[in-house]
Amino acid sequence: MSSITRRIAALFRIKANKALDKAEDPREVLDHSYEQQLRMLQRVRRGVADVATSRKRVDLQLNQLEQSTGKLQDQAQRALAVGREDLAREALIRRTAVASQITDLQTQQQSLRAQEEKLTLAAQRLQGKVDSFRTRKETLKATYTAAEAQTRITEAVTGIGEEMGDVGLAMQRAQDKTEQLQARAGALDELIASGALEDATLPAGRDDIQAELERVSAGQDVEIELARMREQLPASAAPPAVEAGESSKNPPDQETTK
Repeated sequence: MSSITRRIAALFRIKANKALDKAEDPREVLDHSYEQQLRMLQRVRRGVADVATSRKRVDLQLNQLEQSTGKLQDQAQRALAVGREDLAREALIRRTAVASQITDLQTQQQSLRAQEEKLTLAAQRLQGKVDSFRTRKETLKATYTAAEAQTRITEAVTGIGEEMGDVGLAMQRAQDKTEQLQARAGALDELIASGALEDATLPAGRDDIQAELERVSAGQDVEIELARMREQLPASAAPPAVEAGESSKNPPDQETTK
């Protein structure tokens, strides 16, 4: 049972892959990949901006702490000048704490600057790859479109395309049906001429004997009409008959002469 299930699952995967291959448009896939790369580039640029913002904040803090260090140094000197050693000592203690903070911020500043430079370089490289991919994408899309158009034209000319194939099949069926009807009509005409079939358009009871009698009767009617027309001709128009009579009398005259 598990073997049948695996075979059915494999069959469905094959059918699904074929359907996807047929529905998939490479141009849409290329555009989708390009959009994904643009999103990635946007995230990298956003990361560069975030790191740069953090570094700028550290720069401002360092500037403030350095100003505070100078101020505490000045306060310690003035306190010592007026004989307030305790105030001078307090100012120097604070100055030492601020100096420690400055050291920490400087380390953080260097780290942020290194990250910023690294991300900036990565963004530049990614920008170059995205631009190169865009050029290749447009070239491939144009090539695919041209190949698709050429294929459709060739299929239309040769008649192997789906649409033209249907038209060709319809024309073939029409031609076959026409030839079949012509052959049937010819066969029926031959059968009617041979007498194997009767012509349904003729009057009922009409057969071949009757047809022959009518033909003979029609011939007799023609002969009777010709005889009547001869009788109506004038006498001067009948030389052939006189000549025939004279020709019949000539042989005795010739004998008498002899």
